[in-house]
Amino acid sequence: MDNATRACKDIVNNLTVLYNKARQAAVTNELMDIVGGAEALK
Repeated sequence: MDNATRACKDIVNNLTVLYNKARQAAVTNELMDIVGGAEALK
């Protein structure tokens, strides 16, 4: 049971990292779109 618990925690941690990276990439893309639009208006 202890091994299964540790394995589950590892999986959750890995998925959390993947989710955070994907979320950060989406935020970065949105910011680049905003900056690009602002530059186009100049």
